[in-house]
Amino acid sequence: MSEFWLISAPGDKVNLQALERMNTVTSKANLSSNNKFLIPDLKVGTLDALVGLSDELGKLDSFAESVIKKIAQYIGEVMEDSKDKVQENLLANGGLKNKMKCLKIDLISYLTRFEWDMAKYPIKQPLKNISEALAKQITQIETDLKSRTAAYNNIKGNLQSLERKTVGNLLTRTLADIVNKEDFVLNSEYLITLLVVVPKSNYAQWQKTYESLSDMVVPRSTKMIAEDAEGGLFTVTLFRKVMDDFKAKARENRFMVREFYFDEKELKCEKEEIMKLASDKKQQYGPLLRWLKVNFSEAFVAWIHVKALRVFVESVLRYGLPVNFQAMLLQPSKKSVKRLRDVLNAVFKHLDEVAAASIMDMSMDIPGLQLSNQEYYPYVYFKIDLSLLDYS
Repeated sequence: MSEFWLISAPGDKVNLQALERMNTVTSKANLSSNNKFLIPDLKVGTLDALVGLSDELGKLDSFAESVIKKIAQYIGEVMEDSKDKVQENLLANGGLKNKMKCLKIDLISYLTRFEWDMAKYPIKQPLKNISEALAKQITQIETDLKSRTAAYNNIKGNLQSLERKTVGNLLTRTLADIVNKEDFVLNSEYLITLLVVVPKSNYAQWQKTYESLSDMVVPRSTKMIAEDAEGGLFTVTLFRKVMDDFKAKARENRFMVREFYFDEKELKCEKEEIMKLASDKKQQYGPLLRWLKVNFSEAFVAWIHVKALRVFVESVLRYGLPVNFQAMLLQPSKKSVKRLRDVLNAVFKHLDEVAAASIMDMSMDIPGLQLSNQEYYPYVYFKIDLSLLDYS
């Protein structure tokens, strides 16, 4: 299961015993795997400032999660035919001791071994400064993501538009990659070569009748130059002045004349445009994928630091000063979510009897709490969902 619960309880003797009790019960019943989540001694500031920061961090949390999901989804779009390999490209910088900082590790390993990045987010500065630095970093990543994806999407869209013209039947598809100069009588004042799509079942009829569909058709001038599942593309040469008459008679016999005039320069441009766009897309693919992977890691690391900040701020607001709490990271077992929640509520109900009672009776209103809009428990709780890909 890729869902994690980041919780905290006061760090006094009674509550540390409660945490031990929780660890014992969840371990024996295989309800979850638990890890300590280490948060450094951050600067508290005033309680008023913490209340305001709590709201800001909630918004920043949602924003950061949306950005990393956008990056993950876009990695899937860029990798196109290798979507099954996207997950293995979603990695985070190790952060475990200095020598490991350049190593990329999977997201679950990063989360369960989380270590605050002192270099990037120095803890001697006020909490608001750390929050603003995180917000600035994530906002910049989103801005860069928009511009980079727009440029790539433009190339990809134009290429797909041109490539779509190369598929379809002979009545609709581009003929740039089919026709040759030699197939046409060109630069003649009197003669013109037409292209006619003939159904497969009518090949014999075409060969018998095309010379007599109108006057002035050049004998033995037809040749099949392309074929698909439905029919063939034939050339026929005739005098310009009977062209309209020939087209009308052809239509009556289920032979469809393509409106096509051979223009060597235009056809060459179309071929070159496809080649250029394919080349541009290929050239951008590598650098773009590298940028996405690097900035996914940056945004993910920033997001988990936002979670750590939220736990710190909520724990101080909930449990008071001096700062003394223990944060834990729980990974619920797949079919044990409800049982795990019941265990936690039983173990920590003494922290907030009213909230604990309301969980047993969700119809009960608690003044000041909007239980319908947010999850509230006797202990500090935040969910971290690592299901970042959605191909539905």
